Amino acid sequence: MQNHPKFTMWVLYSTSCLLDAFDGYAARKLDQSTTFGAVLDMVTDRCSTCSLIVFLTRLYPNWFILWQMLISLDLASHYLHMYATITSGSKSHKSMKKDTNILLKLYYENRIVLFLVCALNELFYMALYLDYYKFRALPLVGISFPRFLIYVSAPIWFFNRIP
Repeated sequence: MQNHPKFTMWVLYSTSCLLDAFDGYAARKLDQSTTFGAVLDMVTDRCSTCSLIVFLTRLYPNWFILWQMLISLDLASHYLHMYATITSGSKSHKSMKKDTNILLKLYYENRIVLFLVCALNELFYMALYLDYYKFRALPLVGISFPRFLIYVSAPIWFFNRIP
């Protein structure tokens, strides 16, 4: 990761994220969704995001406590949501009751919103990673492309921490 930041993020990590999105879509379309598959998908998603956050602790050691808290929040919130869904007898962790928080309902029930929020959340971490390597500034905006991506994705990343 340290020696090949562009290849690591633009090819490996982004391809992994896109294949993850396609995998879920294909499972639903082919009616091959299972509880085990949903749990496995969530666990592998958390592992990849946490691995990237752990590497960010190396790049930005002054923010170590924040990175630890984000990993804990990410793991705990996803675990609790999945556990509550499974124990309530729901067929999917993306099925919300009528009295559910409107933001949480929008997030899980609108596939476009879910995809965009998840994509921009991952993009935020990817951009932080790439920003460390000091890319050249873009001509019109005077900041690097990774820094631009941080500014674009940060509001959605923050929104994703609220519900």
